[in-house]
Parts: sequence; structure tokens; C-alpha cells
Amino acid sequence: MSLPKDLLYSKEHEWVKKEGDNVRIGITDFAQDELGDIVFVELPEVGDEIKLNEPFGSVESVKTVSELYAPITGKVVEVNDELEDHPEFVNESPFEKAWMIVVEPSSESELDSMLKPNEYEELIDN
Repeated sequence: MSLPKDLLYSKEHEWVKKEGDNVRIGITDFAQDELGDIVFVELPEVGDEIKLNEPFGSVESVKTVSELYAPITGKVVEVNDELEDHPEFVNESPFEKAWMIVVEPSSESELDSMLKPNEYEELIDN
């Protein structure tokens, strides 16, 4: 299982990558593996506001539909439209091709409560 060391993680299995003033968000390798084959991804629109720990979209797999929970509060500035036609990217490349949204955070201090790679690894190993 892949666990990039330059990312932060949420307890709900989202990853966050800081990019200048914005953050890029997706779901972890562990999450996509647990869900199975992803067949549909629903994401917010550019300009939408997301709120910490509240659903911002969903992923549908052959097994189930799972909510995506915002790891940070902010405004959506970019959406990965590729996932509409290629939801399988979530399974194939959760950290590269399958990023989901880019957000301009309202408060970067929310990043302080996210899990570091070793902490996330402990969470999923238990």
C-alpha cells in the first residue's frame, strides 16, 4: 500500500497536499482498496464552500456508496473533471491522477489537526 510521506491525512481517509496557498485533496490508497472498484465519483463545483468534517461529495463502488468528508474548510477552486469519465483512476492512481478537488482554505490552522503519515499508518494498521 502506498503512503506518500509529503501528505497529511484525515481519520476519514482523505489526503491533503499543501500547494502554495491552496490544498489538493483526494482519498487514500487504503480507502480505495477498502471500497473496491470505483464506478462513479460525485464532486462539488468550483466556487462551492466545503466545511471541515462535512460531506463534500461521494464515491460509488461496486460494493457501496461512501461520503467524502472535508479535511478542511474552504472554497473549491479546482475540480478534477477527469474522474467523471474515468472513476477507475481512483483505484489506479489515488495520489496522482485521482486527486479530487483543490481548495483555498479558510484557516490553515485546521491542517494542524491532520495526521502525519506515521500517525495515519498506525490508524489503518489497528
